[in-house]
Amino acid sequence: MSDEKPPVPILPAATILLVRDTPTFEVLMVKRHHQIDFASGALVFPGGKTHAGDHDPAWEARVIGWERTAPEKRALRIAAIREAYEETGILLARHADGETFRGDERAGAARDEVAHDRRTFLDLVTELDVSLDLDALSVFARWITPAMMHKRFDTWFYVAAAPADQLAKCDGWETVDAEWIAPSEALRLAATGERTVIFPTRMNLQLLAEADDALDAVVRAQGRTLVPVLPVVTQTPDGPVLAIPPDAGYGAVVEPLARVK
Repeated sequence: MSDEKPPVPILPAATILLVRDTPTFEVLMVKRHHQIDFASGALVFPGGKTHAGDHDPAWEARVIGWERTAPEKRALRIAAIREAYEETGILLARHADGETFRGDERAGAARDEVAHDRRTFLDLVTELDVSLDLDALSVFARWITPAMMHKRFDTWFYVAAAPADQLAKCDGWETVDAEWIAPSEALRLAATGERTVIFPTRMNLQLLAEADDALDAVVRAQGRTLVPVLPVVTQTPDGPVLAIPPDAGYGAVVEPLARVK
């Protein structure tokens, strides 16, 4: 009889870097609730696992960019937009005439119902008579949780310019704060210990900080060759370190395991 544990399943997930230039180049981040079992209390980008509803074929009539998105990637983009809506209240969508969705009291009131599966996201989008803007998302990165972790995710990071007329507000259950912050400032807060920023978030903040503004962040993402990042632990004379592929766009990263959050 083998005592070997079954492998931890890798769950598909999506997160989104919403960026803006007013008043300065900033990204929207949320603080995870301290009672959440993954990255509790950490400053992160809004995101989460895909849900069954994200795969509903009926979305074809309620998204922009359906035919331009690979079938296996549609649910990921829908999940990224849904999670941003649930956690921050911002909805990346357009009206039938192409105008950007500017917000609606109905959308604000439905967040709790959608987040707790009392109402489908598709039903809300249909009521609002808008279409999710899948074309607004550009792939920024892809990170896969190391095998040593008790929970594993295959997370696609997207970057998108935030709509100017929508206000961000935390949901109060998964997140306890939502704030616009310069990538360099978020990195400073992480370095001083004023905020908890987990390793993948910190690495992607560093990558984002190389951009001059929101448009530059999107253009850089579109121009990069995507290299999936699966951090691996290796032993060195100074102890175990976490390393990521040197060609993934982050440079040569070798992080002492003791420092990894």
